[in-house]
Amino acid sequence: MVSFKPVRIAACAALAASLTATALPAQAEPRAYRIDPSHFSIVFNAMHIGYAPTWGLFLKGEGGFTYDEDTRELSDLSVTIEAGSVFTNDERRDGHLRSDDFLSAEAHPSITFVMTDAQPKTDTSGTVTGDLTLRGVTRPVTLDVTLNKIGPYPFGGTYVVGISASTVLKRSDFGMTYAVADGLVGDEVTVRIDLEAIRQQPAP
Repeated sequence: MVSFKPVRIAACAALAASLTATALPAQAEPRAYRIDPSHFSIVFNAMHIGYAPTWGLFLKGEGGFTYDEDTRELSDLSVTIEAGSVFTNDERRDGHLRSDDFLSAEAHPSITFVMTDAQPKTDTSGTVTGDLTLRGVTRPVTLDVTLNKIGPYPFGGTYVVGISASTVLKRSDFGMTYAVADGLVGDEVTVRIDLEAIRQQPAP
């Protein structure tokens, strides 16, 4: 009968563990992402007197989140939009939108969204719920979210995730009741957000 000394058994076990660890692929981990302001679009529309929707956008916004590519877990999402950056290609209308009838941009210069929950539906879609603060009023809002692409960026050696999201708000929920009763401006506002976010380097 052949016997093995304990030291040989321990050495074999260590070697096997080392080989197994080497063979396993590197696991992803939660990483911070910052929204690229040059690839951040916040677009909205509201019906005008029933004839056609009028479109607008916000020109300035920033934000970030944490994402684990392996588990597809999203967390810590927060976005800030500059209310005064609203643009509809009409100076008079833009000024009106910044007034107290609509965004009240002077008193409330920031529109914020802070995530409270995320629910996946498929590998590339799900919902994100959070607190939207607009005109100093905070309400829960749920967005339908699609993961478009994630991976190495072809320029600059970065790693990027591309996301699209949409929702429908009632502006009256945020105290924005101007022209709702007479139907001159629709109460429902459709919002579409498209963004690219750059993965940040891990802490040393």
